Amino acid sequence: MAAGGLITHLLRHLSIKRTLTPAPLTISNHFLRSFSSDAQINEGESNRIIEAKPRVMTPESKRTGVIAVKCGMTALWDKWGARVPITVLWFDENIVSQVKTPEKEGITALQIGCGHKKEKHLTKPEVGHFRAQGVPLKRKLREFPVTEDALLPIGTQIGVRHFVPGQFVDVTGITKGKGFQGVMKRHGFKGGPASHGASLSHRSPGSTGQRDAPGKVFRGKKMPGRMGGQQRTVKNVWVYKIDPARNLMWVRGQVPGNEGNFVFIKDAWYKKPDISTLPFPTYFSPEDEDVSSLEPLVADLGDTDPFMAAD
Repeated sequence: MAAGGLITHLLRHLSIKRTLTPAPLTISNHFLRSFSSDAQINEGESNRIIEAKPRVMTPESKRTGVIAVKCGMTALWDKWGARVPITVLWFDENIVSQVKTPEKEGITALQIGCGHKKEKHLTKPEVGHFRAQGVPLKRKLREFPVTEDALLPIGTQIGVRHFVPGQFVDVTGITKGKGFQGVMKRHGFKGGPASHGASLSHRSPGSTGQRDAPGKVFRGKKMPGRMGGQQRTVKNVWVYKIDPARNLMWVRGQVPGNEGNFVFIKDAWYKKPDISTLPFPTYFSPEDEDVSSLEPLVADLGDTDPFMAAD
């Protein structure tokens, strides 16, 4: 009885264990691919082939912008003898450092890099980004939205001939910082009287509100405060001359920022250039071209002397 009871107990235990053993899980391939890094890479890759070749520009096309360094201001005299205030901009080896497509990032844009920087002056994520794209280390990066027909492959050089003399551009930069300034300098207030009872209130802003109604100072009241150091865009800047040999561009008037600051240039939004004169998506120089021997290109000023009186 003891032996039979032991055998019965063992058989009962084995049957319970057999019933509790879970059945093998059947996981679908789609579930496994959703957690696979290889699948993410393959799904993110685009079959789009971007070639560095000239294309036909349409009115809906939008070219990339360029990063430049502000060298300073001077003045030139055109062929009619008119004085033209000039800002000199230097294109310091602009290169396409990343291409963003709708298949991967959901947008169509180009990341442009300018200048040079040592690896020890960059963070590790920045160094990893440049190495992943296979481009040199750049000092300044900027993303410009473009249309799909204006995409360029990684590593494409963008020079000063991306723009043509005579066209209008929009220039964006960080204005000069003026520090904490009063209302006369910051907002152009007239100020108080110099005499006739004025005491210690010659440059003061004056009243800032009322009494108990409304009993507060309204938001946006012009008062003393920090001035400058903000991003501003100067629109419709006229390109007077370009120098392909030195990658310099002369524009009429002033642009934001100190000397040595970066500015971002793109085609003007309001005074749109003639699409038939623009290189699209950018200018591709011939292989046998000697850039150092090229002469500067000046905007066409016409054949009519502006100083001659009309008949």
